[in-house]
Amino acid sequence: MTSQLVNANLGYQHPALSRAIADAAMRITTVAPSFYEESRAEAAAAVAAVAPEGMNKVFFTNGGTEANEHATRMARHHTGRQKILAAYRSYHGSTAGSASLTGEPRRWGSEPAVPGVFHFWGPYLYRSEFWSSTPEEETERALTHLRHTVEAEGPQHVAAIVLESVVGSAGVLPPTPGYLQGVRELCDEHGIMLIADEVMVGFGRTGAWFGFDHAGIAPDLISFAKGVNSGYVPLGGVLMSDEIARTFDDVPYPGGLTYSGHALATASAVASLRILHEDGIVEHARELGERTLGPGLQALAEQHGVVGEARGLGAFWALELVADPDTREPLDAGTMKKVAAACQERGVWPLVVANRIHVAPPLVITHEEAASAVETLGAALTEVVG
Repeated sequence: MTSQLVNANLGYQHPALSRAIADAAMRITTVAPSFYEESRAEAAAAVAAVAPEGMNKVFFTNGGTEANEHATRMARHHTGRQKILAAYRSYHGSTAGSASLTGEPRRWGSEPAVPGVFHFWGPYLYRSEFWSSTPEEETERALTHLRHTVEAEGPQHVAAIVLESVVGSAGVLPPTPGYLQGVRELCDEHGIMLIADEVMVGFGRTGAWFGFDHAGIAPDLISFAKGVNSGYVPLGGVLMSDEIARTFDDVPYPGGLTYSGHALATASAVASLRILHEDGIVEHARELGERTLGPGLQALAEQHGVVGEARGLGAFWALELVADPDTREPLDAGTMKKVAAACQERGVWPLVVANRIHVAPPLVITHEEAASAVETLGAALTEVVG
């Protein structure tokens, strides 16, 4: 139920995807980014085809952390500004720049951080920083807080706001209704670039091609990795708006990677996107959330007082476990380990993060397998906490 690190969207040894990599290896194993390579062009076109209109240029990286590094660098060069705003509840990677963007405690070991990054609180109604009681209040107050943060840093100095479209390892937090639309409007008001970190949720995880699709918005830059090829070969990238791409028509972008658009990686991306289309995987992920995972996990929340909240979209969910449903005190680490062990003994491997069980199976899981896994989670909870 983890898709490894939420990246094996198409499962393991998918025959068409494995075959595409083998065929590519027999044709060409590697070629420098400055040379033309057919699968590199095809992969960029395939990624752009599922993105919002007006986003047609891709810069390939080796993974998600580099994608976020380059997305912020592009925003800075395009705007001529230096400040970047990112959420406290976020994880954007572990290289110097992306670790600085990261808001959750994993950034602490990399501090002092790269200068110019400032954090803010995003919406999280269950543990609201704004004393909200409804989703509408949480959206309004979170947007007001973000506006005040932009004003305090000087909007003329802010190059970009970077957001996970659906917060991933920091909580599996779908944004409250209207929040992403409000961030888009704030960015447009001040000429700030909106960077959507889609590394974890892009390419079908939430039942849409991208997490921001649920809000009907278009960012200026999209960082991606993981689901683009299920991690069969390391690959990430930045998809940029045509306006940003034009910035580098005459002034070369000051960055490059030996393995940018690696031939085997882009061949796997071409095959992966073809499979996602032909097999209706994105639609299947949406149905998993609507028919099986969502109702099943919500039922566990009703049956077990230890489940404070079940939340998610598509094939991306979390159960937040609490010691007391009234105070919402998080369940302790020792008990969480026992719950995980009870699941594993029954053949289900959950992703345990802090006091949460993240449920993120490969998108090719059947409804029957998903229902069985949810039943197993319930049995584990009954055994450990009653």
